[in-house]
Amino acid sequence: MRIATSLPQDDLRKVKAAARSLEGDGYGILGTVENKHDPFLPLAIAAVETERVELSTGIAISFSRSPMAVANASWDLNEASRGRFVLGLGTQIKPHNERRFSVAWTPPAPRMREYVQALRAIWRCWRFGEKLAFQGEHYRFSLMPPYFVPESLGLRLPPVTLAAVGPAMLRVTGEVADGVRLHPFCTTEYLETVVMPELQTGMARTGRQRAHFEITGGGFVATGATDEAVHKQREWVRGRVGFYGSTPAYYPVLEAHGLHDLGPKLNRMTKENAWDKLAAEISDDVLDLFVASGRHDQIKAAIEKRFATTSDTIYAGANSDQSADLPPDLLQDLAAIKTPFQGFAPDSPANSSAGAKS
Repeated sequence: MRIATSLPQDDLRKVKAAARSLEGDGYGILGTVENKHDPFLPLAIAAVETERVELSTGIAISFSRSPMAVANASWDLNEASRGRFVLGLGTQIKPHNERRFSVAWTPPAPRMREYVQALRAIWRCWRFGEKLAFQGEHYRFSLMPPYFVPESLGLRLPPVTLAAVGPAMLRVTGEVADGVRLHPFCTTEYLETVVMPELQTGMARTGRQRAHFEITGGGFVATGATDEAVHKQREWVRGRVGFYGSTPAYYPVLEAHGLHDLGPKLNRMTKENAWDKLAAEISDDVLDLFVASGRHDQIKAAIEKRFATTSDTIYAGANSDQSADLPPDLLQDLAAIKTPFQGFAPDSPANSSAGAKS
């Protein structure tokens, strides 16, 4: 099992020391999110300050950027890190696209399929000299003069992993991506009954193999050196479960457990501006559906029980805005947990330069 943690994003001057320290501790992946800050800039610093650890956006928002712009940033990060970069993309929801980014909204799953295929076509043009001739409904790329082709060290193309919650996006992810980034608002029941069947349907379309497809996340981890620290993390998770549960797109996760009324109730509370009361609606029983928790001396067993048969990579802490502080010996123990993922396949059908399809 690989353990991911976050790079600092509030101040780029913190990244150099943090990246070196976290790599030394034994984390497998250093990631960034796109909330308050750009997700690519910290990874550029980490790329030249580390030697072994994987670097990843987890996630960068797709539709607010042209695939060409993302292809360029990803290429440079992959070259600088000597092949250690993995691109994680997500769509964000309709209100954020339209009202925060001023981007027109269209059905996201077909558009994301095109987005990934366009990235692959651009990279294969740069890496292998293939003619750039991508024609889709949403994206069209047909001009690439030699002057604009970036230098290449001959590395494998960056793997692309996608954030997915609903059935349509899960199927597209299985079809065209190298892995899925599951939302932490996910339960074992939802993962086994909804997520896996949809991923497998998508993977079957292009002959993907589970051994080369990475499943990341799918729940929260709340841990610390003391019971007090664990309690603090659990309460933070309780607040996030209340927040995410108020979003209609996430209702199916609650409904998988018969909690049909909880999501609409939480949503009504947000419309009444009762954000500070959402956490109180999440009982311990509901909370435990979403989180593996325990002190550092307890957490391996909880993680193994909660994640090992489904997830290949997990986040070390509940709060992605804070780097985790797992002891190096615990990281070694967690890394020894066996999972289905055996590494990205560079010749995966997801790397195909085939054109878009609906």
